[in-house]
Amino acid sequence: MHTRCRRPSSFCLAWLLGLGMFVVAATAMAAAPASAADKAQTIVHMLDYISVDYPQFVRDGRVLDQSEYAEQLEFATQSVALLQQLPTQAGQAELVGKAQALREAIAAKAEGKAVTAAANALRWDIIRVWQLSVAPRQPPDLAAGARLYAADCAACHGVSGHGDGVLAAGLDPMPSNFHDAARMDARSIYGLYNTITLGVAGTPMRPFPELSETERWSLAFYVAGLRTTPAQLQVGATAWQQGIGKALFKDFGDLVTKAPNEVAQREGAQLVAVQAYLAAHPASIQAAAPAPLAITRGKLDASLEAYRHGDRDMARQLAISAYLEGFELIEASLDNVDAPLRREVETQMMALRTTIAQGPPVAEVAAQVKRIDGLLDRAEQELAAGELSPLTAFLSALLILLREGLEAILVLAAIIAFVHKTGRRDAMPYIHFGWMAAILLGAATWVVSSYLLAISGANREVTEGVTALIASAMLLYVGYWLHSKSYAQAWSAFIRTRVNAALGKGTLWAMAGVAFLAVYRELFEIVLFYQTLWVQVGSEGQHYVIAGMLTAALLLALVAWAILKYSVRLPIGPFFTATSALLALLAVVFAGNGIAALQEAGVVGADAVSFVSIPLLGIHPTLQGLLAQALALALTAGGVWLARRQALAAARRAG
Repeated sequence: MHTRCRRPSSFCLAWLLGLGMFVVAATAMAAAPASAADKAQTIVHMLDYISVDYPQFVRDGRVLDQSEYAEQLEFATQSVALLQQLPTQAGQAELVGKAQALREAIAAKAEGKAVTAAANALRWDIIRVWQLSVAPRQPPDLAAGARLYAADCAACHGVSGHGDGVLAAGLDPMPSNFHDAARMDARSIYGLYNTITLGVAGTPMRPFPELSETERWSLAFYVAGLRTTPAQLQVGATAWQQGIGKALFKDFGDLVTKAPNEVAQREGAQLVAVQAYLAAHPASIQAAAPAPLAITRGKLDASLEAYRHGDRDMARQLAISAYLEGFELIEASLDNVDAPLRREVETQMMALRTTIAQGPPVAEVAAQVKRIDGLLDRAEQELAAGELSPLTAFLSALLILLREGLEAILVLAAIIAFVHKTGRRDAMPYIHFGWMAAILLGAATWVVSSYLLAISGANREVTEGVTALIASAMLLYVGYWLHSKSYAQAWSAFIRTRVNAALGKGTLWAMAGVAFLAVYRELFEIVLFYQTLWVQVGSEGQHYVIAGMLTAALLLALVAWAILKYSVRLPIGPFFTATSALLALLAVVFAGNGIAALQEAGVVGADAVSFVSIPLLGIHPTLQGLLAQALALALTAGGVWLARRQALAAARRAG
């Protein structure tokens, strides 16, 4: 008796959801351990308070406020303790030593400027070593910040921020006056954000964990601008429009981590006005510069600096981030105007990581960084030349979706054609469930990465690599299963007597899993590339991007339709052979691209070899990637051999 395929059971549903949870877990790898990041952030917060408050309460070796001084000493002591509790990192012992020296300086009532400088230097060392997020990922909403301030802050700090709210009289210490120039000039927006996030121990200032990261940044920007005057805004706006300050404030990180007095001392009052203007109009900084390439240059410089100080692990990590957090975001655009240049930059950046690992003299690493800088200059010129072209915007949008979506469409179309060919349309719910679950999980991942967690480039590549390798393994299984039915005796028995039993729940859920992985693995890059392209083309070119997306979607739909239409004309044996060959080819492609993604994240080594580079086929000239593809080919050949043996054995038994 044959059993008909029913709709997904609760067990199988749990299996596919479990697979999705695994992929999400891979995505969140960089968040682990969360407690370490929280502790590091707390240390940074305490050091920020020391740098701002200590000079106000200790002067000429005399303590002006004993309770405040005790708090500074306690913060310094806690910083040492928390640093010792953090997971071991390169250079951690040196940082603990610096923290102990800071505590000793406070205990000795050292001069305020010296303590502030030491606290700030240690703060930045911790941010660098533990790679803490110090900037918003999107322009803060000042209107939302005003609403949050009215609801959560005005009762204590006052409607206009003078520290005179209706509840202020009963509080000890009194709420901060956000118009106090001496204090606010020493506070960065990042410092305000940390105060909102963590609160201030021993005071009525509580943390606000109920606010999202986006809301906390919006509130911090609003508070920072409470004392800004219209005249200062006008000066800042005029200077910014003239290009003044664009080298200093290249991105949100530059804007939020510099205190106004630091800017004033180094750059002058005009740049303080520019900073105030950008805090009031944060969208201006996002639209001002080619952020991805600026990020790449900044991280390359930081990598070289870390190498100079003997920290090879940090130098390598920063070199990886230079590619993933910067250059990769404009790859698709550069590919459309100068594909050889794009490949050369990739090759040189991978070579830099290899060079750092080998530990040559600093001059050799510096020369490699200089070569990459020259290539980035060329890339910037190429992108600038084609930036306003409607055709470039259209082609970029078209090719992004075609390139990233074609593999998924081929997998889905092949599987759907198979179930149609065998008359098993009742299997369609499994396949539809697989790709729709991928769409939903992809949308959820985008929301999480945009609004809740920072998913770094490394994590994105790890997710893509892991899902690609799992998909490759499952494609090999499904392809072998199909190939085993392609021989005459096998498919005759399959069609006549065993179609229901052969297409059992295990195979159905393997197909659903392949549909899920084939779609989900592409979503990260598709969303990422379109977000970057959307910003690059500006408002005038965005309708060309939409047109390119729609055209690509139409072409992909036509590919799927053609596969479904013409596959029904093939005899069942050749159809199984063609479908299994297609899935085997895609398994080899996924294996190569999966290893390449893990190499870009620095998880897998990359030994360059003299070989062709064909990204469309997953072929990248590295030993590890080629070995992975060779293994996939060997497994495919083994499956073909085993299927033939089984077919011959069945023929002998039948004869």
